Amino acid sequence: MKDRKMDLCQRAISLLLLVLVVLTSCSYLDQQNQWNENVGHDEQPAVFQENISVHFIDVGQGDSILIQLPSQQNMLIDAGDNNKGQVVVDYLKAQDVTRIDFLVATHPHADHIGGMDQVIDEFDIGAIYMPKVAHTTNTYLDVLEAIDRKGLTIKAAVAGMNIPIEGVEAEILAPDSDMKSDNLNDYSIVIKLTYGETVFLFQGDAEKKSEQDILASYTDIKADVIKLGHHGSSTSSTAKYIEAVDPDYAIITLGKDNKYGHPHRETIALMDEM
Repeated sequence: MKDRKMDLCQRAISLLLLVLVVLTSCSYLDQQNQWNENVGHDEQPAVFQENISVHFIDVGQGDSILIQLPSQQNMLIDAGDNNKGQVVVDYLKAQDVTRIDFLVATHPHADHIGGMDQVIDEFDIGAIYMPKVAHTTNTYLDVLEAIDRKGLTIKAAVAGMNIPIEGVEAEILAPDSDMKSDNLNDYSIVIKLTYGETVFLFQGDAEKKSEQDILASYTDIKADVIKLGHHGSSTSSTAKYIEAVDPDYAIITLGKDNKYGHPHRETIALMDEM
C-alpha cells in the first residue's frame, strides 16, 4: 500500500510538472511594531510576459512553492523546515531569482517557515504576508528577527484580502478574521490565484475547519490545480470541499516514508474518485 501511495504521488507530481513549469494564459521582538494592516506595496515597473511558472520545491516533509509571475515578479509560499533553508535559497538562485516580491508564510509551523529566515537574509524582499497568530518556538522567533533586521513589516493576511499583483488575481480565502482555534493549521493562508482561465489553489496546512469556512463564504472555489492541505492528511480535503474545487490536478507535498503516514489512504481514495 505504501509503495502504491508513493507511486500515485510521484505520478501526479511528474505529470503536473510537465504542465506547470511553463503555463501559458490565452493569458512576528516587538511584534506590534512589525504588523502592518495595509495591503499596498511599493510600485514596481512591470514588464509583462506570457508565462507563469509554478515550482513545487523538494523540501521533503514540508512546503515551499515558487511562483514566477507574468510581471516578472516572484512569489514564495513557505520555505520548508529549518534544515531546508539552503535548499530553497539554492533553488531560487538557480532560477535567477534575486527578489521575492511577495513572501507568504502560511502559518508558524517549522516545516513551512523553518527556512524562511535564511530566505529573508539572502534576498531582497517586498511584501510579507503572515496570519496574525503567534507561536513560541525559536523557529518562529528566527523569522521575526530576520524581518526586523531588514526593517520589514508584516501584512496580516485575512480572508477577503487581495495580493496586488499586476496581471494576476491573487485572493486570500483564509484564515477568517474571526478565527479562534488552538490548532495553528486552522490559521493557514489559503490563496486562490487566477491567471487568465487557469486557477491554482494553495492550501498550506488548512484543515476541515478552514475548508468549511471557505465553503460558507465563497460560491466559486473551482480550480484547475490544488495543492492539498496538510500534506495529504485526512484532516484536510473533505469530500464536499474537493467536489467544490473540482481540480484537474492535485499536488501533495511530503517526505518519503514520513512518520505521519502521509498521504493518508482516505485522501488518495478521494482523489481516485475525482
